Amino acid sequence: MNVAIVVAGGQSIRFGATRPKQFLELKRTPIIIHTLRQFEQSSQIDQIVVVLPVAEVPAFQALLDKFAVRKVSRTVGGGQTRAHSVRNGLAVIESAAVVAVHDAVRPLVSVDEIDRVVAVAAETGAAILAAPVSDTIKEVADERILRTVTRAKLRRALTPQAFHFQILQRAYEELTETEASGIDVTDDSFLVERLGVAVNYVEGHARNIKITTPEDLLMAEALLS
Repeated sequence: MNVAIVVAGGQSIRFGATRPKQFLELKRTPIIIHTLRQFEQSSQIDQIVVVLPVAEVPAFQALLDKFAVRKVSRTVGGGQTRAHSVRNGLAVIESAAVVAVHDAVRPLVSVDEIDRVVAVAAETGAAILAAPVSDTIKEVADERILRTVTRAKLRRALTPQAFHFQILQRAYEELTETEASGIDVTDDSFLVERLGVAVNYVEGHARNIKITTPEDLLMAEALLS
C-alpha cells in the first residue's frame, strides 16, 4: 500500500487572504480539492493523509463529501513548520510501502508525475520530482556577484517526493536534532540525503507551480484555462 501525505498545514499569513490559501478557489473549486483529485486518480496511491491547520480539521470531511474525494483516510492537525506537519502526518501511518509527500498548494501536478515518482521510489527507495532551472543562477554575497553557477547540473525541487516508509521515518527521527543545529528544513529529500540515502530525481513539468502569492493564483488560473 502506498500513502500520500498532502501538506496543507500553513496559515498563509504572507499571502494576505482571510483564509489559508489552500482553501481559496481556483476555477470555483478550492485549491486543495484540485490537488487531492490528482492523487485520487493516481493508480500508485491507495490512501491519502491530509495535514491541515488545526482549526480546519473538524469541517474538512464535509468538503471531501461535497467534492466526492474518497481516498482520504485521515486528517490531522499541522505543526509550526512544514516539516513538523509532515512529521504529524507520518505519525498516523501504521504501515506503507511508499509514502509520497506533496504540497497542497501545488494543484497542477499531473497524475503521470505522481505515478512516475512513486514508481521510481518503490524501485529505488527514494525519488523526488524536479524541474530544470531556466534562469542563469548567480552566487552572491555582500551585494556582489561571486560566480555564475552552471545550471545544467541544477534542478528545482518539486513535489511529490516519495520514499520507502521506513526511510522517511528514519529521516524524520533526525528532525529535532537537525533544527536544533540551526538548519531550516524546507523539503523531505534534504532529511533523507542527510542519512546518506541516494535520492533519484524524476523530470517534472514547469507548470507544477507552488501557489505562494496572488500572482501565482492568477498564473494557475491561466494554466488551467
